Amino acid sequence: MRFAGSGIALIPLLFAMHVAHAGPVASVRVAFDRDGVVSTDAEGFADVAAQRRATADDPVRIASISKLVTAIGAMRLVEEGKLDLDEDVSTQLGWRLRHPAFPDTPITLRMLLSHRAGLTDAAGYYAVPLDGAFRDVTNDARAWDPQHTPGTYFRYANVNFPLVATLMERATGERFDQLMQRTVLRPLRIDACFNWDSCDDATAARAVVLYDDRGEAVRDDNRGSKPACSVNRSTRDDCDFSHWQAGRNGALFSPQGGLRISANGLAKIGRLLLGDGKVDGVRVLSRASVRELVQPAWTYAPGNGVTVEEDDSSQSQRGFYCRYGLAVQTLATPRDGCRDDPFGDGVARVGHAGAAYGLLSGVWVDRKAGTGVAYFATGVPDAPRGEDSAFTAVEEDLARGEAVND
Repeated sequence: MRFAGSGIALIPLLFAMHVAHAGPVASVRVAFDRDGVVSTDAEGFADVAAQRRATADDPVRIASISKLVTAIGAMRLVEEGKLDLDEDVSTQLGWRLRHPAFPDTPITLRMLLSHRAGLTDAAGYYAVPLDGAFRDVTNDARAWDPQHTPGTYFRYANVNFPLVATLMERATGERFDQLMQRTVLRPLRIDACFNWDSCDDATAARAVVLYDDRGEAVRDDNRGSKPACSVNRSTRDDCDFSHWQAGRNGALFSPQGGLRISANGLAKIGRLLLGDGKVDGVRVLSRASVRELVQPAWTYAPGNGVTVEEDDSSQSQRGFYCRYGLAVQTLATPRDGCRDDPFGDGVARVGHAGAAYGLLSGVWVDRKAGTGVAYFATGVPDAPRGEDSAFTAVEEDLARGEAVND
């Protein structure tokens, strides 16, 4: 950890207070409706060492909400006829993607987006070097659930989304992060990026630092500038983007979790869902595409899926996932075994949650009421369990607009 100027004595005290109260280092919550932001609450420090307070405009690694934004980009390409939700993805990939135990079952983009492709995270998904090939991950037998035919079983797995990004690159010839700028982020006027390369220096300087349980920075301690290398280095330990080839390594820009976006930017993503694909007069998706995203492709029933994320970064409990569309979760499923209602009011909101590197996040919208909330908290790698749901207590408080720093 670094210390800045006269704050040298204050920094350990701040962390000691954080540990004593088991509250977030920072928490930001933005409530919105179809027309814009209606309220904002920001507490704590985006960067403790610099004594920089958190704001709703500071970009944070938002974790798995990145999947929802990636899916919006994928649906743009579906609308353009460059991708097909139900075609065998092997056609687009240029190589055969098959479950080794079920080689006659084609795998589709719809299966990947809804975590029903038969894949698991057991072989990894993010550590592919800059000059590596993501195909090597899916060639590993550990990447596959040996018991279930693709399309028949829900198992939340990050590995699906580097494959989605690979398909997007193959369909366009564009680098994933730049493609997402063109199709989603710039049209919505959101100052955000997947990993840091396509953000400017000023945006990177406002990064929210992520902390572990000891108060050590674990991600995005940018120290006022953009990182020299924002992706996994090559096998030669360089960061030369000339290694990049379209559709070779869709993990490079972390489509599953690496989006850096502010709470205000995240609110615009929520407003896109509220506005049936249109925000502030700009149409990014058709109404039909939004319906495809939010309509559950899977609803929990005994024996048809796993209701909790199995990745070590997850803080969820069983009953967390019970309805899932195309990278869109539906809350408050009225079914035995489901505890997916952090709001505690039984309303069927749609959106996505995130958890990684001590951060918890969420964006949820009530499409009938036309309202929503976007939030994140940092420095809570061991948040206490929620009282009323499979979410943590921190997420329940942020969802409901209750104080989390007391």
